[in-house]
Amino acid sequence: MDERVDVINQYLVTVFNDILTIEESELKKSTFNDLSIKEMHTIEAIGMYHKKTTSEVAKELAVTTGTLTVAVNHLVRKGYVERLRSEDDRRVVKLGLTKKGKLVFRVHQHFHKKMVQSILQDMNGQQEDALISALGKLHSFLQEFK
Repeated sequence: MDERVDVINQYLVTVFNDILTIEESELKKSTFNDLSIKEMHTIEAIGMYHKKTTSEVAKELAVTTGTLTVAVNHLVRKGYVERLRSEDDRRVVKLGLTKKGKLVFRVHQHFHKKMVQSILQDMNGQQEDALISALGKLHSFLQEFK
């Protein structure tokens, strides 16, 4: 059993590091080479469809609102994010993606979709269910540390 634990651990560590490295490398080769991977993940947390407050995005990223404000300022300057006043309460500022931000969001999502499709390619339904269950357990474990 220990050998399996070691193999799984090695895969998890390697996959995590590879994803970050490849994402950063692909960003640098793209027309969005002015973004860091942290900025890309901020764009991803802001999302395409629902405007979010700074507090909501900071909570999702597990950073302080001050840290997020600095990141958002950079993304606003670069043209990826915009601050929008709430229609209901003008004191409330929500974050949204610009056209450029939505484009890089879609490109990033496409990479993730291709990655998942490559994993599922030769799996049957039972194997997919086992993978979903295992990833759900990993997610629950990691949530305890937030």
